[in-house]
Amino acid sequence: MKSITETLADDSQTTAFGRKFAASVMQANVPLCVYLSGDLGAGKTTLSRGIVQAMGHQGNVKSPTYTLVEPYELEDWNIYHFDLYRLGDPEELEFMGIRDYFNDKTLCLVEWPDKGAGILPQADIKINIEYLEQGRKINLTALSEVGENILLQL
Repeated sequence: MKSITETLADDSQTTAFGRKFAASVMQANVPLCVYLSGDLGAGKTTLSRGIVQAMGHQGNVKSPTYTLVEPYELEDWNIYHFDLYRLGDPEELEFMGIRDYFNDKTLCLVEWPDKGAGILPQADIKINIEYLEQGRKINLTALSEVGENILLQL
């Protein structure tokens, strides 16, 4: 499967990379599930902010750490930004109707996907963000044909 690695100097480059990624997602125009991994503060929400705003959201993009999910219902897309950091048991996702979020015209961004193991659908793309001495390293790996097509557009 295709993989891309880039170095991002700061938050503004992380947000800009999110906008670039969003352009590829919008061009593909297919439902997508993206897993976001990395340590606390690595930039998962910053990247998500760039994606959500580039896809048309005008307001703030906040971390859904306490709500588990922040919905962004846009003209052409529904974006669901999940943060499963505080999830105690993957079964809790069944109670919130997790499967209803993954459908046509939907982009699902899932932070801390390991917390939902066994319940979450397979990701199309896995993004890992790591700290460097200066900036961050971001690695995107396609896990499906849809994901591979999106990475080819980047």
